[in-house]
Amino acid sequence: MRFDYCPKCGTKAVLHEIGDEGNMPYCETCQRPLFDLFPVCVLCVAADEKGCVALIRQSYVNSSKFVGVAGYVKSGESGEDAAFREVGEELGLGVQSVTTIKTYPYEKKDMLMLGFLVRVERGDFHLSGEVDGACWFTPADAVKAVREGSIIQQLIIDCMPLLEKQ
Repeated sequence: MRFDYCPKCGTKAVLHEIGDEGNMPYCETCQRPLFDLFPVCVLCVAADEKGCVALIRQSYVNSSKFVGVAGYVKSGESGEDAAFREVGEELGLGVQSVTTIKTYPYEKKDMLMLGFLVRVERGDFHLSGEVDGACWFTPADAVKAVREGSIIQQLIIDCMPLLEKQ
């Protein structure tokens, strides 16, 4: 979200030189820069103790390929807490640990994706209503099961060194 007006007082923003940021929207009334806001989401590779990866199907996201567990970070929630919550909600598996892997800008939707490796206890899936199905894959098969060039594909590849240590 880019600001034309101050969200606090409603004054029309003017361009103002802000150090290394250059010219950017500024509220002269509140005397503060108006930095762009964008959604922050988690994207998770859920992996069991043997290094197998759980991927999900969500027809509203992609009807032909699997995707990773993902969701928005809520206000007051850390990225790690959001990853823990999303994997628990969508897969219904017990989460053992959450490891930050990398952040990925998602320019198509103007958002930031926080990538995590989430270690889970393998068991029966208890899927949320927004998930159509889930399957376990070896890391190599998981790379092929998702859309070529997608962020989840890159995240799986980035997790492989940790998955291969099993």
